[in-house]
Order: sequence, then structure tokens, then C-alpha cells
Amino acid sequence: MIPVESIGQGIDREAKLFFEEHKPPTDLIFDDGAEMESNRHRIAMTVLIRSVEQGLANRNDFFVGGNMFIYYSAKQIRNQDFRGPDFFAVLGVDSNTSRQGWVVWEENGRYPDVIVELLSPSTANQDTGKKKDIYEQVFRTRDYFVFDPFDPNSLRGWCLDATLRYQPLVPNERGWLWCETLGFWLGTWEGIVDRETATWVRFFDESGNLVLLPEEAAQQQAEAAQQQAEQERQRASRLEARLRELGEDPNDLTLNPNRS
Repeated sequence: MIPVESIGQGIDREAKLFFEEHKPPTDLIFDDGAEMESNRHRIAMTVLIRSVEQGLANRNDFFVGGNMFIYYSAKQIRNQDFRGPDFFAVLGVDSNTSRQGWVVWEENGRYPDVIVELLSPSTANQDTGKKKDIYEQVFRTRDYFVFDPFDPNSLRGWCLDATLRYQPLVPNERGWLWCETLGFWLGTWEGIVDRETATWVRFFDESGNLVLLPEEAAQQQAEAAQQQAEQERQRASRLEARLRELGEDPNDLTLNPNRS
């Protein structure tokens, strides 16, 4: 009879050998030196990232990234089996973890829930072909969108159906597409961002309000405060005029508030 200890030692040795043969690579790269297609592509990516961070600011269980590597195969060789979406979002994860990239086997097997690719002549075929197939069949990313920053009419999107196959999203009357995962519309918006005027792809809330960038939210608050101050000034001016009509000197009332 083989001792129980020997059986256990044999299992341990086999487990160690299996791990050595199948352990994930540790020499991952997170920067290939490649730049965005254009400055407008860079701005468009930043707008998506920062607006979602602002729109979900009341949550601490999400991660958004852009132009970052997503490693998804534990058997991969250096520089293979990774993707670098222009924008992606993952919900239900720790927001406070520092990440150089998204490594699926270090994230409990979680893949992006939402991906947006910014098209260009050199990437359009891959973004709507091979990449789309990977996001559908491997990543199982629920919502996938593509948009060319130089073509305002290029927005398209797909959502996984019950059979885990992508079905085209139907735009609303404004041409926007609903992103069920984030609870936002994705649509186009004309305006200036970082001193560049263009038609940008932006998120909108369920009521159709633009999901603001942090600086836009700060400007909106400043304008609201300024408007309130102006309303108070006008109210004080009207009160002063009314007092003068009644024969009262507002300055005397200010200096002598208890005057009978």
C-alpha cells in the first residue's frame, strides 16, 4: 500500500509542475509607444473617460480606461493576445486599485462591460471586423460602439442578445444609442473641447442632459452662482427703489436698522 504522505507529495509536485507550465506571463508591456491617430482622437478618448468618471462620481465600484492594453489570455506570449480599446468601462470593481493596464486573470476574470473604438481609415475594418468578433465571442462585452471623430454620421453600436450575439442598436430620433450598462445615451454633440471645434461623441443621461466634463460642471456651478448673485442684486435694487417711492432713505435704514 502506498503511504498517504507519498500520494500527497506526488499531488503537490504535479500541481507545482502544472503551475510552472501554465502560469501567466509576468513580462507584460503596457506601452508600445504608439500614438493616437490624431489630436482629435486623443481629445475624443479623454472626453469619454472624464465624462463617465464625472457621471459616475457617486460610485466607487467602476474603472474606466482608454488606449490601455487588455491582456486576456493566460497562455499568451509577450505582445500577443491583447487589445487596446480607445475607451472601456468595467462596473463592479475596485475604483481605488492602481492599474497600468487591464489584466483579466488579475481581475477575477472580468472583461470590459462597455467598449468604444474611435475609427480611422487604418483601423475601421479591424474595429468592425476582427476586434468586434473578439469583443463579442471572447470578451462578451455587453455594449460595443464605434465612431469616427472626423465623420459625424459614423456612430454605430451593438448589444449582446440572449444568445450572446451582437445585435445592432437602433438609434432614437436624435440618432443616439442607448448604453444599458452605463445607463447613458451615446450621441453626438457639436462644440469646443480643448480649443478644438468638432462633432464629438458624448454621453447623455436618461433625460437627455449632457454628461458634463469636470471643468464643464465647475463652469456651470460658477455661472449658477453668478446668476444667483445677480438676482440678489436686482432684488435689492428693486427694494431700494420701492423704499424711495415710500419716502424712505435706504441708507438710513441700513445705518439705523432699529430706527422707529
